[in-house]
Amino acid sequence: MTILLVCSSGGHFKALQQLRPFWENQERVWVTFRTKTTEAELTEEQVYWAYSPTNRNLPNLCKNLLLSWQLIRKTRPDVIISTGAGVAVPFLILGKLLGSKTVFIESVTRVNTLSLSARLALPFLSVLYVQWPQLQARYPQAELVIPQEVLSY
Repeated sequence: MTILLVCSSGGHFKALQQLRPFWENQERVWVTFRTKTTEAELTEEQVYWAYSPTNRNLPNLCKNLLLSWQLIRKTRPDVIISTGAGVAVPFLILGKLLGSKTVFIESVTRVNTLSLSARLALPFLSVLYVQWPQLQARYPQAELVIPQEVLSY
C-alpha cells in the first residue's frame, strides 16, 4: 500500500507523526512545508515541499493544485491521509477523483465545528475522523476516535 501523508508543518505534522505505527511499514510519500523541523525529521523520507503560505494566497493555491496533480499521478497512492491545513484540500479532492481513498483526521482542538479545510474536502472524503462526540453529532457521517491523551485525563 502506498500512503500519501499531507499536512502543514507544526501541529498537523506532529499529529501525522503520532500515526507512525500505522504508516511506518508502508510505502509512503510526505507533502508538507519546508521548515527546519520538517527538514530535520524527514531526512530518511520521500518528501515533496508544498508552497506556503496557503491562506488567502491564490498563486500558492494554484502551485499546490499543480503539485497535487503531478504527484498523485506519479505516485498513485492507495490512500491519502491528512490531519488538516489548506494545503491538503487539493490533494484530497484530486486524490478522490483519481481513485485514491481519502482520510481526514480533524484536530482534537475542533470540538463543535469542522475546520475550513475539512469542510472544503468533506464531499471528497472516504473517511472523516473526529475526536469529540459533539462534532460527530453535528456531522453524522464522521467516525469518532477518542485520542489516548483525552482518555488519560
